[in-house]
Amino acid sequence: MIRLRGKRPQRLIVALYTATVVLALYLPIVVVALLSVNDASVPGFPIRHLTLRWFRLGLSSDACLAAIGNSIGVGVISATVATAMALLLALSVRRDLRIKGVIVNVLFVPIILPGVVAGAAIFTMFRLLHLPISLWTSALCGHITYVLPFAFLSINSRLQDFDRSIEEAARDLGATAQQVALKITIPLISPAIIAAWLFAFSLSFDEFVRTLLLTSYDRTLPIQFWYMIVETLAPEAPAMAVIIIVISVATSVVAFYLRGPTKKRILSA
Repeated sequence: MIRLRGKRPQRLIVALYTATVVLALYLPIVVVALLSVNDASVPGFPIRHLTLRWFRLGLSSDACLAAIGNSIGVGVISATVATAMALLLALSVRRDLRIKGVIVNVLFVPIILPGVVAGAAIFTMFRLLHLPISLWTSALCGHITYVLPFAFLSINSRLQDFDRSIEEAARDLGATAQQVALKITIPLISPAIIAAWLFAFSLSFDEFVRTLLLTSYDRTLPIQFWYMIVETLAPEAPAMAVIIIVISVATSVVAFYLRGPTKKRILSA
């Protein structure tokens, strides 16, 4: 009984700390969600009536639709390129390469660098090379370099746990290195590849700082949302924020689900 009484203050402190962290993380999201359905011309409280007209207004706006299309387009391209590069890099570093450590360290630089610094560096490089600054050139390059390390981490961690005896058995049966990669390794780690793509897409879809520095006139959804708040404090801004949150959370949840342990499949030769 004495030990239980001694643990009660500790449990109370842990509970209060957990509740504080949860409130700090999720209370702003709840507030934005409430504002998105509040029937008021200016975002704010009190809640008058619940309505979905701000979602309809935002999704019927040409500017918002163009921003959503740009975000999806840049996200798909950057996620696809980054995941393909990450897969090739992850397969390469499995070998005993002398520069393996250098490759991995250089790959993680975009994670360490602040977004402002990375964006300014890419902007300077494009200017020095006299290349155009736009969403589909400089901004796309910035997105790929940003999401590439995260895609690599997801794929490489699965390859580290991969049972290489399956590959060795395939080679003993006469399969070439290309056949082993295409018919054994890649199909078995395909959930991790899909999860890496989804993580990369989610990060690219949400990216704001690099996009703001590296684009000209085209806007992604986060950039459009920022202008809606700064310029006019548009009432549909919270609705656009909810759309961003829903898409990001949905892709992340699917990615986490696919990233989990999967049963090994029997592949035909």
